[in-house]
Amino acid sequence: MSLHAHSHTNYVNARRMLFALFITLAFVLFEILAGVYANSLALLTDAAHNVTDVLALALSWYALRVALRPANASKTFGYHRVGIVVALVNASSLALISIFIFYEAARRFLNPLPVQDTILIGVSLIAFFVNAGTALLVLRGSATDLNQRSAFWHLAGDAVATLGAFVAGIGIALTNWDWLDPLASILIAALILWNVVGIVREALDILLEATPRDVDVDGMVSAMQSVRGVRGVHDLHVWSIAQNLRALSAHILTDDVTISDGAQVQRDLNVLLHERYGIAHATLQLECSGCEPDALYCELDQAHEHS
Repeated sequence: MSLHAHSHTNYVNARRMLFALFITLAFVLFEILAGVYANSLALLTDAAHNVTDVLALALSWYALRVALRPANASKTFGYHRVGIVVALVNASSLALISIFIFYEAARRFLNPLPVQDTILIGVSLIAFFVNAGTALLVLRGSATDLNQRSAFWHLAGDAVATLGAFVAGIGIALTNWDWLDPLASILIAALILWNVVGIVREALDILLEATPRDVDVDGMVSAMQSVRGVRGVHDLHVWSIAQNLRALSAHILTDDVTISDGAQVQRDLNVLLHERYGIAHATLQLECSGCEPDALYCELDQAHEHS
């Protein structure tokens, strides 16, 4: 994806995010009042999650807007990693909410309170359609953007929570088992935590500049060495600027060729890296002697001492 296309996609996604924010903000007050009146923990925990959704959507919208800013002298890679920081903040808030839900559910199990099942069923059904609708608004782009994925899971978690509250309400109406309400909350919190782990792990990988998980480095090196004119690859680094923006730097060992022949080697490598591995930004340093071709992953401090 080119930077221009990426910026246009961010602009469209930011508009969807803002619309979802307004819908969630309008609904959250209604659900809090209904949860208090119905004495339902499932509705109240979902409402609390909705409050954080408002903050999460606001942060995600801000990150998408900031990412549109061009690179400059102080931010030479641009502002794409603002979205990764926001994803980490959103995931952390989801984890805290889940822990709070576990605590409140345990209290309800020890001291069960009567739940007005009619209100619980009606409000949770309305909430499900609202949450599912807003989740669909931010779904596009969530597969390749960690910031949007964290916002999506805030909303999708709410949709699942309200569906669980709806099922619990029906169960309470049929059996009078009020403990079904906190049980639904526990299951919802467990689902949220399961998704939080994946988001946090991926965000930390990006911030630590780890190699993308779907990149087979050995296979990539073999493919690079198969390009005509390439004798070896070393000092290789592959990382993600953001989830859908990958970068690579490497030293390429070649014969003592002309500048135009070297430029052709670079073009061929760039095409290979972009088409096969989704790497749109590759910095390739061509060398013909004085290198250590066996040192595939050079330590930065050792490279500095060597130079």
